[in-house]
Amino acid sequence: MGDETSTSVPAQEQEPTVGAGSVKQQLSRLVISSLRATVPEVEVEPMVEVSAKFADYQCNNAMGLWSKVKGSGTSFKNPNAIGQAIAKNLPSSDIIESTSVAGPGFVNITLSNHWVAKRIQDMLVNGISTWAPILPVKRAVIDFSSPNIAKEMHVGHLRSTIIGDTLARMFEFSNVDVLRRNHVGDWGTQFGMLIEYLFEKFPNWQEIGSQAIGDLQIFYKASKSRFDNDPEFKERAQQGVVRLQGGEEKYREAWKKICDISRSEFDLVYKRLNVVLEEKGESFYNPYIPQVLAELNSKGLIQESEGAQVIFIEGHQIPLIVVKRDGGFNYASTDLAALWYRLNVEKAEWIIYVTDVGQQQHFDMFFSAARMAGWLPDQKGKFPKTSHVGFGLVLGSDGKRFRTRSTEVVRLVELLDEAKTRSKSELLQRLTENGKIVDWTDEELEQTSEAVGYGAVKYADLKNNRLTNYTFSFEQMLSDKGNTAVYLQYAHARICSIIRKSNKDVEELKTSGAISLDHPDERVLGLYLIRFAEVVEEACTNLLPNVLCEYLYNLSEMFTKFYTNCQVVGSPEETSRLLLCQATAVVMRQCFQLLGITPVYKL
Repeated sequence: MGDETSTSVPAQEQEPTVGAGSVKQQLSRLVISSLRATVPEVEVEPMVEVSAKFADYQCNNAMGLWSKVKGSGTSFKNPNAIGQAIAKNLPSSDIIESTSVAGPGFVNITLSNHWVAKRIQDMLVNGISTWAPILPVKRAVIDFSSPNIAKEMHVGHLRSTIIGDTLARMFEFSNVDVLRRNHVGDWGTQFGMLIEYLFEKFPNWQEIGSQAIGDLQIFYKASKSRFDNDPEFKERAQQGVVRLQGGEEKYREAWKKICDISRSEFDLVYKRLNVVLEEKGESFYNPYIPQVLAELNSKGLIQESEGAQVIFIEGHQIPLIVVKRDGGFNYASTDLAALWYRLNVEKAEWIIYVTDVGQQQHFDMFFSAARMAGWLPDQKGKFPKTSHVGFGLVLGSDGKRFRTRSTEVVRLVELLDEAKTRSKSELLQRLTENGKIVDWTDEELEQTSEAVGYGAVKYADLKNNRLTNYTFSFEQMLSDKGNTAVYLQYAHARICSIIRKSNKDVEELKTSGAISLDHPDERVLGLYLIRFAEVVEEACTNLLPNVLCEYLYNLSEMFTKFYTNCQVVGSPEETSRLLLCQATAVVMRQCFQLLGITPVYKL
């Protein structure tokens, strides 16, 4: 993990104390220097990993190098000898306290306590943005949420929205220019059906505006029922699509009105989730489709099959249809045009699509077609590149797809409102029981229940490996025990309370005090804090938000152990330990921010 990025900044540019990039990236640069001196004839990526047992980090290059150089007249007798040379050739650095070589050449690296403490203190003074990892791209498109106009946003959209937003936040924190794209379905055949139904039911629809449609879901179902059961209406609807796509003014106006009503419903969800997206829907890319298909055709990729135009993809039994038999375009034609635009106009180096795992085959085929066209490199790990971020289903307590009792898809606005209501009810009960309700204003109660309720829904989703299904349970996600957002909010609020009770000015301590890591639990906490950047790097590289959730939960557990074994307020080490408390709170808050969760300072 991280090999691609570790060489992105040459060793000579490294600052000796603060340094650029994560600890792993900085150590990797030292290892690169050593590898060049040890085996100048072999080009190899540094293999630096966190070590659980023998030291803080470990370089694991010796075995691989031995297999490349043995029998070539090398002076090295075995992998251990290569490991000894790698350790000896590491440039002198205030990062490393000591090294040792174990077994077949594993180089164990122990970090300097003074350097770890200095790195934490520098972060407190200069801000956590100085701990941003260095990623190998400057611009990325993240295509997420992407509901269909005139249809209800369902729990699958909730997953796409939450996962996509967190990926965007992590990339943005890592100084990548992120284009957050909402690729809404606003150009499909359903618009003929919706528009014709609108014209039929409300001939004066322009005068009464939004009230004509009222509840868009009911309107959609009624028009769909008409479409399915009335052949004459169905034919009119199909003609309506042609007229819309031909640019007929009356149809365009009705289409815009339906899109606007739908957007305002989506915005209710985005506002609650504090998610920002820029809409570029299917209709936006429609004008680019003919030229993109012409390019693919000129490269000999498009063939005719059963009246349709298709691209045959090796390894797939069915072809990728790019023009349907009736001459219409489809998802594949739109997606190819969108990818062309993102590569050539928006100049994105990494294009990431966040949808359910059921669409994996579509993306495999569409990415293959782009490689066949020469838009993407064949080599793995090279840029520009595309990635499909698939995710599993949200299940109900019965183990089936999450729905309401009436088997309707759950409305997201109602689901989020319920999370807030439950959160507020539990907060009120607890504050009433412990007599602290008098210390809270109505505004604080509202804001805290919102932060805790919405945060609980997000974290319950993000803490799972996205590829797995997960069971939606308010009881579990709003529990204050175990790996939940509520537990983590309590942990953060407790740290804030410790700092408040000390009556010390932490801002002043940052510059006048110093951190020391003499107690084993201080060192464990300090070492874990400085791993933050490489955790974000790993979560971005592998597109797995749960890696960050795991880090946040472990950090809170390590802090608890530190606080249990190391007296803070009133101890001789009070200043150092208050600074460690502050650093933990700052890193926790940054994790919350990346996960789209609003931290609370008292609970």
